[in-house]
Amino acid sequence: MGVNRMTDLGDFLRSRRAALNPADAGVPTVGRTRRVPGLRRAEVALLAGMSVNYYTRIEQGEIHQMSDSVVAAIARALRLDDTERHYLNRLAWPAQRERVTAGPETVRDSLVTLIEARTDEVAFVIGRRLDILAGNALAYALIGAPRVNVARKTFLDPAARDFWVDWEGHAREITAHLRTAASDSPGDPRFGELIHELSAKSPDFVRLWAEHPVADCAHNIREYNHPAVGRLTLHDESLRIPDAPGQRLNFMTAAPGSASAEGLRRLAAMA
Repeated sequence: MGVNRMTDLGDFLRSRRAALNPADAGVPTVGRTRRVPGLRRAEVALLAGMSVNYYTRIEQGEIHQMSDSVVAAIARALRLDDTERHYLNRLAWPAQRERVTAGPETVRDSLVTLIEARTDEVAFVIGRRLDILAGNALAYALIGAPRVNVARKTFLDPAARDFWVDWEGHAREITAHLRTAASDSPGDPRFGELIHELSAKSPDFVRLWAEHPVADCAHNIREYNHPAVGRLTLHDESLRIPDAPGQRLNFMTAAPGSASAEGLRRLAAMA
């Protein structure tokens, strides 16, 4: 299990086709027996305004060049959201993707200084392979030691299911981020190694990876069960670092006066 553009393109289209309710797509189903969930290839082709043969060849990886109108038509037919459309564009037009070097990731000194100066909130930089590249004392007290890989921690650490309150939702998000980031780094062998390791050791990762979720960085509310300070509800703001492709700067804060704010203060005192 790895990263292959044409295979990923077909898998992605099939997963979205299977997830789409025919009635929502305006496809009549009265009096018809449907043996598979979602839309048939012929129905997607009809909605996209192309021949069944042409759409089938796209799904099977036999079409290596598509016009922007074809990609847009497929996105409309499958009712993709903005993140899914962006991901489809990455797979359809690999030459237009921003190429990311495969070497070790680094964080510039000024960002490290900024992060370490934040003493009342969790602050860290996470890399494209989901390594914690830099963080302040609160980040390490919450998430773990420097360079911990959040994907490995999520799927391979037995304590993870207690640590993340909504482990299933978190695991799906981590898988979605890996899908999206891997599409930007097709030549990075470390991505393939990470995905292979998770596939070999975690049936849950295999299950979620097969669903082909995709996601980009965004704000979120995260809940943790920390073994030292208990339940923490934190607001997470995730920002792209413009000159470091794939890296994100994260700040996590608690609502003023809340039990989580007190928990962060206690955690900071332990750090």
